[in-house]
Amino acid sequence: MFPNYFSVKNLARFTLNKRFKNVKGYRFKYATSLVLCLSVGILGCSHFSEDKEYSSSKQFDRVSASFHNSNGTQNSKSFFDFLSFLQKFILRTVDPFEKEGFPWQKPDMHFSSEQPSVTWIGHSTLLVRFNGKTILTDPIFSNRASPFSILGPKRVVPPALSLYELPPVDFVVISHSHYDHLDLRTIKKLAIKSKKTVFFVPLGLKDLLEGVGARKVFELDWWDEVRVDGLTFIATPAHHWSARSLFDRNKSLWASWMVVSQHFRFWFSGDTGYSDDFIEIRKRIGEPDLAAIPIGAYSPRSFMKNSHVNPREAVDIFLDLGAKKAVAIHWGTFKLSTELLDEPPEKLQFALEAKNISQDLFKVLGHGETLFLD
Repeated sequence: MFPNYFSVKNLARFTLNKRFKNVKGYRFKYATSLVLCLSVGILGCSHFSEDKEYSSSKQFDRVSASFHNSNGTQNSKSFFDFLSFLQKFILRTVDPFEKEGFPWQKPDMHFSSEQPSVTWIGHSTLLVRFNGKTILTDPIFSNRASPFSILGPKRVVPPALSLYELPPVDFVVISHSHYDHLDLRTIKKLAIKSKKTVFFVPLGLKDLLEGVGARKVFELDWWDEVRVDGLTFIATPAHHWSARSLFDRNKSLWASWMVVSQHFRFWFSGDTGYSDDFIEIRKRIGEPDLAAIPIGAYSPRSFMKNSHVNPREAVDIFLDLGAKKAVAIHWGTFKLSTELLDEPPEKLQFALEAKNISQDLFKVLGHGETLFLD
């Protein structure tokens, strides 16, 4: 199930442990850059309109003028919670894959877009093709998940395809505003590359995309749907939060997405913690043929639990949805948390075995690998 690089990880860790002092200095710089990224609002870089009100949305609270999860909760982490996470991040276990990265392959795109397929570009970016159309999820092709080009979480693996190597992209779905999911530099280049690309975003993000040149942008609340060229795009719930600065927390909505054709259903999670939302999605819309479910960036649990599922919870989502197959996303591309970068696939394997689920049903793709579906 897993590439050969897992067999040499212990040797790599031993080698890097010898350079612990240098790594510790690197960690401090990396952690400092995280603080700077979250502090970008101080520089006035928040792009959300304060004039818009979304009182018609059940997820919008008029008093706080912000969005909340389906159970009424919001991300309530304080600055001191973040400092505690920062301390754990700086003191985390030496991770060789932060420096070495993972093997990747250049995918071959010379095949029909009629047969359902999914290619992992990296992180939460997938190239999904079915019904003769091409869909890109949470595209980030920048070197860093950050408002800065020289600071912030840096890729450990390059995108499996460059923006210019992509086949024509018909649709782009965005799950929420965080920099590792909404990369405006990428959106701008996609908009320049094709005027025909249609973008789907949750409430509060349309102006942001239009501001960098996106021409066709649909902004949806949960359970809203739009039908375009034989595909129906439905914004579905996720358990998360949003922010691009210190001053716009939860000012835009977050969402997962179900894309439905006559013979195929694809569900994209974006970022999410575990909740009852996935059972509700199955009840309202039905079971997806393919689900993209996050498995990484879950430690420490005291900080990440309400926002990011761990592999065991990812399996629970798979079962709640009743998905026929799933692919793992949100791991192995950016160092965003304290678990080792290669740990999520290993823990997913244990979680699947505990539920007697075949690993062929919940696949861990390598960077650039394509899965074809019947």
